[in-house]
Amino acid sequence: MRGVANADLTPELVVALGRAAARVLGPGPFIVGRDTRVSGPLLRAALTAGITAEGDDVVDLGILPTPGVAALSAADGLPAAMLSASHNPFSDNGIKFFAAGGRKLGDDAERALEAELDRVLRDGPPAEPPTGADVGAITSGLGGRERYEASVIATLEGRRLDGLRVVIDCAHGAAFAVAPSVLGRLGADVTVLNARPDGTNINAHCGSTHPEGLQHRVVAEDAQVGLAFDGDADRVLAVDHQGRLVDGDQLVALCALDRRDRGLLVGDTVVVTVMTNLGFRLAMAERGIKCVETQVGDRYVLEALEEGAWSLGGEQSGHVIFRDLATTGDGLLTGVQVLDVVARSGRSLAELAAVMTRLPQVLRNVRVADRDGLDAADALWSEVRDAEAALGDHGRVLIRPSGTEPVVRVMVEAPTLEDAEAVTARLVAAVERSLGPSGP
Repeated sequence: MRGVANADLTPELVVALGRAAARVLGPGPFIVGRDTRVSGPLLRAALTAGITAEGDDVVDLGILPTPGVAALSAADGLPAAMLSASHNPFSDNGIKFFAAGGRKLGDDAERALEAELDRVLRDGPPAEPPTGADVGAITSGLGGRERYEASVIATLEGRRLDGLRVVIDCAHGAAFAVAPSVLGRLGADVTVLNARPDGTNINAHCGSTHPEGLQHRVVAEDAQVGLAFDGDADRVLAVDHQGRLVDGDQLVALCALDRRDRGLLVGDTVVVTVMTNLGFRLAMAERGIKCVETQVGDRYVLEALEEGAWSLGGEQSGHVIFRDLATTGDGLLTGVQVLDVVARSGRSLAELAAVMTRLPQVLRNVRVADRDGLDAADALWSEVRDAEAALGDHGRVLIRPSGTEPVVRVMVEAPTLEDAEAVTARLVAAVERSLGPSGP
């Protein structure tokens, strides 16, 4: 659930959600963490009130990245909740649940939670609520941060990052304390940006959604690598020594090759989404690595990884999942793995990222009158086939409806930006002809 805190996401709603979660995901205790938003303590209080009112205990982790909450859920076999709106503005907040074992909820669990929430909102508290010693207790999980940091450090199996000059942008978010600590303990020479959260500055012109300041600072500091986290630190983008952005596709590519060479890439396979750049696919095919494709969303990447028992996948946005090391995308873990490749190889991030050449990609959101008519728009699909034939193996077309808006997304990749823009313009016009432009 995500929305404006205290308006869409009210304390009353969150108390009811806590009750529903206790009934569906319990028994607890529940592990609860949050990011740095000013509304975090308010909504944490509401959520824990709902859970403990049902008789379940809560372990309050305080401020911790989403993957840290998931890691502790996995280690202890307990259900968990994270209060964060990720990369959204500070006025928003959200709640993400993990089943016992640190996995995101499946469709059946989500439907059960929704149905129970509706029941709580309709019927109110139980007729005979827990009382006395049966009411849930709230304890502080002060050791959670140290355990998470240790788990990330342990993934290097004793290797270190001594002398590596790194600039990190913590987005005034959940990684503001753990990221500098972990990298410092590993021996990196760390310059820290945007690690003074005040409750209202999370993601404000910084972090993975605004990496410009980091790009400038990496060059100014003569650093080797920059890392930009989002508000809850479940994703990361990197910057090379020349100040150039290295996106999630490139991070997955360089990690895939390194893991393949070390015998750690299960099935010589990576899982990516339909938005992954064609340049990635071409680079992997050239090196004998298979790509499995899913719809957009790190949840779907993880589902495919688990179904195939593969070990690595991710998204262009910087969600990278090392399935043998974590149960979800982890920006800090990913950053540490990338820095480890740089340190072991003796090569620059720029050289490692050059394993793939990113094809120019143009994405347009087309507001339409009839999004549901996309599948039957024969004239449009005829134009798509013509465009694909013209691009051949050196380009790609993707047209898909938004799941939440009256919008059709048109994405084109081509050898040059001019080609991509020209094909996109033709297909946008075809979408509007077939589905009708939306009204004002």
